[in-house]
This record gives sequence, C-alpha cells and structure tokens, in this order.
Amino acid sequence: MEEATERKLPEKQLQDGEEDTQKGRFLTFNLDRESYGIEITHVTEIIGIQPITEIPELPDYIRGIINLRGKIIPVMDVRLRFRKTFREYNDRTCVIVVDIADISIGLIVDSVSEVISIPDTEIVAPPEVGKGGNKYVKGIGKVHGEVKLLLDCNKLLNEDDSEYLINI
Repeated sequence: MEEATERKLPEKQLQDGEEDTQKGRFLTFNLDRESYGIEITHVTEIIGIQPITEIPELPDYIRGIINLRGKIIPVMDVRLRFRKTFREYNDRTCVIVVDIADISIGLIVDSVSEVISIPDTEIVAPPEVGKGGNKYVKGIGKVHGEVKLLLDCNKLLNEDDSEYLINI
C-alpha cells in the first residue's frame, strides 16, 4: 500500500500583544459538489485515508479508529454526519485531523482544496431553516463569487459522541 501523504500544520502559540495571524483563515474541503470550510486553528494535520478499525456500537458516522504514528485517532465520515449517502473512499479522500473539545478526531472528506482567508465582512449568518436545520453551519463565506459553508467544528460532536470517543 502507498504511504499516505501527510501535511502537518504548524502550531502557533500567541504571546501577549501578538496578533492572531490565523484569524479568518479556513481549510476548505469538498463533499460532493459542495465546498466547506473549517477554521484553520482547529486543524492539526491532513493525511490520506488510512485503514480504519471498526469499533462496535458507535454511530454509523463514527467509522472507527486509525493508528496515526502510534496515536489512536477516532475518525468521523463527515458525509455520513450530514446524512449524505456513503461513497467509497479513493485516492482523493482525505482525513483532516482536528482538535474538538480536547479530543483529536479525523474528519473524512471527499477531498481537501486549499487554505483561504475570508474577511469577516464576507461572512454572513446561515439562513434559518427549521429547528436545528443549520446546526453545523456557523456562517457562509463569499470568496471570488463562490460560496463556502463554514462549519462550527464544536458542533460536529454531540455530548454522547464525546463520551464514546474519550473512552476509546
């Protein structure tokens, strides 16, 4: 099997008086034809899809765990989390490793695009659609005539998910 490509993002600690240069920067990725973004501050690295070990009695969107250089990382298929149909993983499928509520988790996405800057003036609130209809989307970014759905990473896991994953 080919060695997965890996991109490690630098960790940055802010000192007093130092400006956050990551503010307004988003890692964009695709699910089907839709483009999403997550704040770069949550992202620790991006890797190719890895062999996944399934864990019984987890929600279907929590696909299992991967071994990332000796560290066990649970992985969530974002496509399934959003109630989309499952799609076989391929060479474009990526795992975005993020830190959510003190838990490292891999987000399986169809492909990763790029890191972009979106000024606050180009981000609008998502439209209201029923109860909990936009619970994962915290904003809609407009970039060069395109729309990016900006996700709230903290909402991807509910309390039950967090409890399962802490105990893995």
